[in-house]
Amino acid sequence: MNLKWMLERAVKRYGEKTAVAMGKRRLSYARLDEDSNKVANALTAMGVGKGDRVAMLLANSPEFVTAYFGVVKVGGIAALLDPKYKLTELASLLDDSQPRVLIAESPWLEPLIPALPRFSSVERVIDLSSRCRGDFLSYEEIMTRSASPAVEVKLEPEDIAHIAYSSGPAFHPRGVMMSHQALVREAVISGDGFAQTDKDTVVLFALPMHHAFGLVVVMLTAINKGSRVVILSGISIDSLLRLIEREKATIFMGVPFIHALIVSAVESGGMRHDLSSLRLWGTAGAAMPADIARRVKRYLGLTPVNFWGLTESAAHVTCTALDGRGESVSVGRPLPGWELKIVDDEGRELPTGQTGEIAVRGPVMRGYYHNPRATAQVMKNGWFYTGDVGWVDEDGRLFLSASRKKDMIIAKGQNICPSDIEEVLSAHPQVAEAVVVGVADKLRGEIPKAFVRLKPGAEINEQEIKKFCLEHLANYKVPREIVFADSLPRTAAGKIGKEGPK
Repeated sequence: MNLKWMLERAVKRYGEKTAVAMGKRRLSYARLDEDSNKVANALTAMGVGKGDRVAMLLANSPEFVTAYFGVVKVGGIAALLDPKYKLTELASLLDDSQPRVLIAESPWLEPLIPALPRFSSVERVIDLSSRCRGDFLSYEEIMTRSASPAVEVKLEPEDIAHIAYSSGPAFHPRGVMMSHQALVREAVISGDGFAQTDKDTVVLFALPMHHAFGLVVVMLTAINKGSRVVILSGISIDSLLRLIEREKATIFMGVPFIHALIVSAVESGGMRHDLSSLRLWGTAGAAMPADIARRVKRYLGLTPVNFWGLTESAAHVTCTALDGRGESVSVGRPLPGWELKIVDDEGRELPTGQTGEIAVRGPVMRGYYHNPRATAQVMKNGWFYTGDVGWVDEDGRLFLSASRKKDMIIAKGQNICPSDIEEVLSAHPQVAEAVVVGVADKLRGEIPKAFVRLKPGAEINEQEIKKFCLEHLANYKVPREIVFADSLPRTAAGKIGKEGPK
């Protein structure tokens, strides 16, 4: 059971039906298979084989799906990179994954070109947009010249399909290794949990495919079930609602930040589009505020379906009832194929109603890429210790706590490691030390706030520090507020604390 097998099965069942659409482009299941074969043959010609990494620096598009399946068909490992990352962050991930080939779009490739010689593992570059100058192979050339027969590579269920870097700090990466088998199993579990079929049309909006939510919950689940995925770029709420109406979409999923934007837009401008085709309105990435859930139901007539998962679990582990029954603040019960328990600091299982760390067992990651020490810290006797905190009620429903065992900020559904920001701030020549915390924000969930102690005699303002951060960090990681302090709190061990300045 592997991803190639999953796609081939979908081709036999659905053939010329549209698998992925974006704008006027329509990619059928058969064409997806054929085009990904062309990518696979091109990679084979470059010498890519089983276990070789292929970095993907791509925005959402049908070509992302084609490239991804092309990589996994040759037994390669797709290293999924965030196009919002700056060179400093990307360099860390490229050094970690050591890819032989880089597939990138021109806007993301161009800033990398001067630095490419330092990445000695990268032998070839595929330019998806075909606009950069250099010794690059264009995606158009691959589609025009490459052969389309299937590549004969034997794939084992436990072979690694991709490495995702959505969890953990970018400067000390933890690449989540997901096997073919785990991804196929999770696509089945996810689709069954959503009661998804080949009659469904799913909108992919503001959920990047380099992340488990966009790639596994939306795309791979849809391919396994024969659904149609319609991709919308940008973040225009009116365009989203217009698309749902035009495509008669049945499923929409997003993070609470997007749901908040939608209900605010409807409140201010009225409901101008027919969304009656929708049957499922899903939310994950962070806890949805009860107020947003009530407004979704009031204005759209839909009860949000909450679900919870992690990059290390391929996608979601729990899901609330599709008919809206149950507590809106719960993230639901474990889906078939998953087990869940609450444990204390010593790993002992806690009784119903008590709060502790959430541990799960099911199609979890194989481990962190060449990082056995970090893997051993979270994988114990087949259980993945998530670092998230919560409790389970008598009906088996999971409730998440606002506290976490891991130092993490969740802003607009994006996981941000404070250490990434602290490392960049501390690298500024006028900064002595810094600490970053997450503070509550009504719209975004949390936002990063930095406390900074300057070096003696330093003169710099908040905007200059933010500009420095923006040069080295993805824009969503840049602190919304910088507070200058004469000193920062210390723990008993002498480390900087997280309680704010003295």
